[in-house]
Amino acid sequence: MQGTWLRTAAVLEHQVRENAMKRDGQLAQWRRAAGLTQEKLAQRLGVDRSTVHRWETRKTAPQPWQIPLLAKTIGRTAGDLEPLFDRRTNRSETDTAEIAKDDGATAASPDVLRDAFLDLERRYDRVPSSTLLAEAGQHLARLDQLARQCRPGSQQRDVLTLQAESSTLMGKLIWDASQRHDHGGARTYYSQAAAIARRLHDPALESHALLRSSYIDLYGTKDATTGLALADAAATRAAPVSPALAALALLHAGEARAMLGDRRECERSIGLAQEQLAHLDTGSTTGLISPDKVGRLAGSCYLELGQLRRAQDELESVARSLGRRQKSRTIVLGNLALSLIRQRQVDGALEVLHQAVDELAQTRGGGGMTLVFAAARELKPWRREAQVLDLQDRLLSLMAAP
Repeated sequence: MQGTWLRTAAVLEHQVRENAMKRDGQLAQWRRAAGLTQEKLAQRLGVDRSTVHRWETRKTAPQPWQIPLLAKTIGRTAGDLEPLFDRRTNRSETDTAEIAKDDGATAASPDVLRDAFLDLERRYDRVPSSTLLAEAGQHLARLDQLARQCRPGSQQRDVLTLQAESSTLMGKLIWDASQRHDHGGARTYYSQAAAIARRLHDPALESHALLRSSYIDLYGTKDATTGLALADAAATRAAPVSPALAALALLHAGEARAMLGDRRECERSIGLAQEQLAHLDTGSTTGLISPDKVGRLAGSCYLELGQLRRAQDELESVARSLGRRQKSRTIVLGNLALSLIRQRQVDGALEVLHQAVDELAQTRGGGGMTLVFAAARELKPWRREAQVLDLQDRLLSLMAAP
């Protein structure tokens, strides 16, 4: 009798455990399999326990730079985790309807606003930023309305986090739409994002805003010293919580040192970035850092240092691997054209520049536009050749297009 009771109790216990696992979801199962409580996992990631709970119940998703460290901590890969938080596949019919009917008159839910943010982020690299500005402005207005309605607590933290991310995105859009001329407008939004991050004691969010600010100095005002200071600060803030973000900041710090002509320190920064990348799952596709982005920045460093053949090899490899109609690819093509022109490979440079113009006609990326026109100016010694005149005509048409 006692044996029967024990067996029944064991079966019930097993069923309770299985039901709990089904209720909590895959992430909770993996956390428990790693021998971690929500509190312990939160401590290791530098977040609140309530944040882990919301991830496990899919009320919110980790930020992209948190996924590699989360995966490593629970013994999984970033590729395992990403489908859990892909709102494109997990969005409910109710969410979709709410997005469709939301006209800005009332504040949407945090989940719906996060979907809207992720959708804007996805489109940023493929369409002209000017076409997204109005929508992004409405998105920020809705967030501001919701933030005023939220009481202190976990939901308010989620909304503020999204405000910081969305402010950073708005800064990106403004700077890109202005073809990297509206430094003040972009800095205003980056400063807002950094201030919210400090209020939340979120070093990753603050690091991202600082890094974006460094781009204005590195690629806009050409103040490499200030850009270097901001990139180094971003790397320092990110290092304890996000190896991916720290690595990206270090790569840009390396580029700043290359701009300053310091080859030794440039290579040191790249080496430190590679050490940070050693902590990451090589299959990570978070978009924050990838082999393509590493190659792109390494190629830019070699170009600044005058190592033109090395720059060409890196940039050609990246250009082949990136898909078409991406703003990041036009930046790669612009730098590749510069490396070819400086090696007096004019035919090859012209072929690359025509590819870049094809894509700029669709994306209007400010970074690519700046580099393509810079490369065209370096074609001045060949300005009377028919092929160069054809390219100049295409660039004039590109500038005249709305």
